[in-house]
Amino acid sequence: MINRFELKSIISLSLFVMIVLHAHLTLAQATDKTPKAVIEKMSSELDAIISTDAEVETIASGFEWVEGPVWVESQKMLLFSDIFKNRIYKWTAAKGKELYLEPSGYSQKAPRGGEIGSNGLAVNSKGQLVLCQHGDRQIAIMNAALDHPKPVFITLANQYDGKKFNSPNDLAIKSNGDIYFTDPPYGLEKGVEDPAKELPYQGVYKISKEGTVTLLIDSLTRPNGIAFFPGEKSLLIANSDAKKPYWYIYDLDKKRGLINGRIFFDGSRAFQKENRSPDGIKIDRKGRVFAPGPGGIWIYNEKGMVLGRIKINVITSNCAFSADYKTLFITADSYVLKVDLK
Repeated sequence: MINRFELKSIISLSLFVMIVLHAHLTLAQATDKTPKAVIEKMSSELDAIISTDAEVETIASGFEWVEGPVWVESQKMLLFSDIFKNRIYKWTAAKGKELYLEPSGYSQKAPRGGEIGSNGLAVNSKGQLVLCQHGDRQIAIMNAALDHPKPVFITLANQYDGKKFNSPNDLAIKSNGDIYFTDPPYGLEKGVEDPAKELPYQGVYKISKEGTVTLLIDSLTRPNGIAFFPGEKSLLIANSDAKKPYWYIYDLDKKRGLINGRIFFDGSRAFQKENRSPDGIKIDRKGRVFAPGPGGIWIYNEKGMVLGRIKINVITSNCAFSADYKTLFITADSYVLKVDLK
């Protein structure tokens, strides 16, 4: 027979065990960053793009922070930047992830911290890899074949008006060869307050096919993702500023400059609920926008109407389409994901 003192001890021990188990489960939930995703439909238009039961699959992991994905159809591979590690990785269906290029964005000998690697990547009409290099603060071409990568680079542009860029972040290449890119301060070791910052603004630029650098906009606080709409008559730019979390749209004039700027979508309300501002952008052949932002990948039609969201429990940064637009690749924190589209 259990006396009251033994009973009290048993109850106390049980309560202690319950508290420990609860704390363990709570901690496990708090630290579990395994990607989980659901498709949220906000318009019937989403049905033509993605199934609400589509599975978002993790295809690579173990990075520090990945961005800048680009699908290279000629090699059937996805390339993406691990920014803090100064590396580019590749993923193929046959072999999974492999180291592709190191260094990728900072080639100097002096050690430094921060976001030193490459960010946005693209392949031009000549089949060359074009890189936004944070650490070296330039737009460059890898001077090697795509199937035999080497960390040898040709500088396309590294300054404007005699002053070094901040840290080129993302780029969009027009069909005529012009390169449009954003230049926020994220690759500077101390950000916007870094003493090495030479330009007083965060610009959006164009490198013409002849090599001339033109400042297009100096009024955005944190220009980030950039992409052309079909037909290349208008351009979308994401502003990754918590105070101004907007996606801006601009028209191109006859000189291929930007005019008639206006807000395509205001993310203020969504940003208040989930702490993430606009980042990379991709636009499909029908003008539908896939935009990483609060809570995952937002999907808009060409008029800026929200169609749905790929809601993901880890922070998303960029995305990229396969050549046939049937697969969307997503960089999210230390993971690379993919999901089938219709």
